[in-house]
Amino acid sequence: MDYQKQVDEMVTKARKALAELESYSQEEIDRLCKVCCQAFAEHAEELAEEAVAETGLGNVPDKIAKNTGSPDGVWYAIKNKPSVGVIGEDPKRHIKFVAHPKGIISCVIPTTNPNITILFNGVYALKGRNVILCAPHPRAKKSTLHTCQIFNEALKKAGAPDNIFQCVEEPAVELTQAMMAASDTVLGTGGPSMVKAAYSSGKPAYGVGPGNSQTIVDEDYDDLEKMVADTLFANRFDNGIICACNRSFITPESIADKVVDIMKDQGVYYIDNDEERDKLRDCLFPEGYGKLNGKPVGQSAEQVAEMAGIKVPEGTKNIVVRIYKNGKDEPLCREKMMPVAAHIVSRDFDDSLRLAKENLLAEGAGHSSVIWTNDEAKIEKAAEMLPVSRFLVNVPGVFCANPALAVGLVPTATLGCGSWAGCSVAENLGYEDLINISRIAYKYPDGEIPDHDAVWNGTAEF
Repeated sequence: MDYQKQVDEMVTKARKALAELESYSQEEIDRLCKVCCQAFAEHAEELAEEAVAETGLGNVPDKIAKNTGSPDGVWYAIKNKPSVGVIGEDPKRHIKFVAHPKGIISCVIPTTNPNITILFNGVYALKGRNVILCAPHPRAKKSTLHTCQIFNEALKKAGAPDNIFQCVEEPAVELTQAMMAASDTVLGTGGPSMVKAAYSSGKPAYGVGPGNSQTIVDEDYDDLEKMVADTLFANRFDNGIICACNRSFITPESIADKVVDIMKDQGVYYIDNDEERDKLRDCLFPEGYGKLNGKPVGQSAEQVAEMAGIKVPEGTKNIVVRIYKNGKDEPLCREKMMPVAAHIVSRDFDDSLRLAKENLLAEGAGHSSVIWTNDEAKIEKAAEMLPVSRFLVNVPGVFCANPALAVGLVPTATLGCGSWAGCSVAENLGYEDLINISRIAYKYPDGEIPDHDAVWNGTAEF
């Protein structure tokens, strides 16, 4: 197959759509974004069922929850926000800001989130009058294509240009690479190989990094039942395939036994014996500290246990394994994209921070972590010490993407991880990242231009 010819055809259609969108007003663009969000919401359950059937990852109820809640998050993040023409000014510096589209944006769509990734990245791109080319994962090509079709049908009814969304029907590595190289900006929301390809495309790129969210529990926290419940919820959400899912409990020894009792009361299968710990480790990481076994990824706790040869009670939703080594000395400290969490016992709060940092530096630096405490000094100390872009307080780890609109982070499916993970941004990707901003600079009026003395000895500030 002539991949370059296929890409050239996509780009020609995309450039035509871009030219038509160029004259759209803020009101017209916002109307199209709203139409996309509403169309996605109407098909939320259908897409969730299709994604699980095609990929074999996650579970339908949680995917429905993601698909029904995400349109709210997108619209909440963009409504009444300027993204077309003059979008603001700085009166003190006499500068005005003018928004322009970045152009053709290529999106690498992961098998873990084939629907909401297009919703977030696509609508945020459209908010800036961009067009989108989607490269699906081979195991999610039908669901990815269907999502794009839903958007295009809704946009056509709204009178929008054709080909705002385009999707590769038969994905191939060579085709994806050619598509990225022909685009103006690349969004690499996928596995390490795709993220690396995005940054190697020769075009501006926004990638993500691996998660391994550490959960630090202060011994003085006053609601351990809630902490355990929320952490277990986040650990098993969509069978643990969300990158922000909690992967560990780090508890001081003074409360460790109490936390374990609460876990068991809440239905956890708790492992603290060498035989089952070895079985689980060998199943998840058969190469030692090598690659995570893909077979248990995105499966339920009962399915993971069966693969590992461990008998668990019917209805088990989470497996928690007590570990005695840390960081690179223990593969079970790594990201586990399934309802399995490590339980690490520390000496005290400072030791908890040390252990969390060691695990993050082994895998997951730049992503996210959670602390459960009401002590502001401990919150700030932990945030200063841990190499993460998102540090949540007293909420489930999956709130890093802000699906419940419960925190102030930008709702997104693309979680930048900063230079820790080789990413260009250390924030949640939003529409602001997908526009170019020109600055109109006016000459300062007489009397406002700072001289040498004002700069060094006066009150003049930029």
